[in-house]
Amino acid sequence: MTNDAVPFEPWARDLLRCPVTGATLVDATGPDGEPCLVSTDPERPLRYPVRGGIPVLLASDAVPA
Repeated sequence: MTNDAVPFEPWARDLLRCPVTGATLVDATGPDGEPCLVSTDPERPLRYPVRGGIPVLLASDAVPA
């Protein structure tokens, strides 16, 4: 994670879902070394960026994981 990223409280993490598949999201690091969230959907895993500590959960920003 970058220094400006803020860890989520467990209750907040439980609320986050992939807007495309509805699957839960887990913390990960993207190929560029930046923090991201990855959908746990086995059929269609998607990666979402985290910018400035804020997850960007827009379908248009999702990339295959």
